[in-house]
Amino acid sequence: MKKNVGNTDRIIRVVAGLAILSLLFWVEGNLRYLGFIGIIPLVTGLLGYCPLYSIFNFSTNKTK
Repeated sequence: MKKNVGNTDRIIRVVAGLAILSLLFWVEGNLRYLGFIGIIPLVTGLLGYCPLYSIFNFSTNKTK
């Protein structure tokens, strides 16, 4: 599992993931559970690996 997510991409993913997860606290009703989708960008940002990037043979990581 080689890292295929660059530093800028990782920061954006972590911030976006946390922002989406915040829906759990700010939105009421069943719509709030869409906040769990924020786990995906958060985890891929923290790990530095995106499975979709691997499928499409794409990388934002400059160091190979």
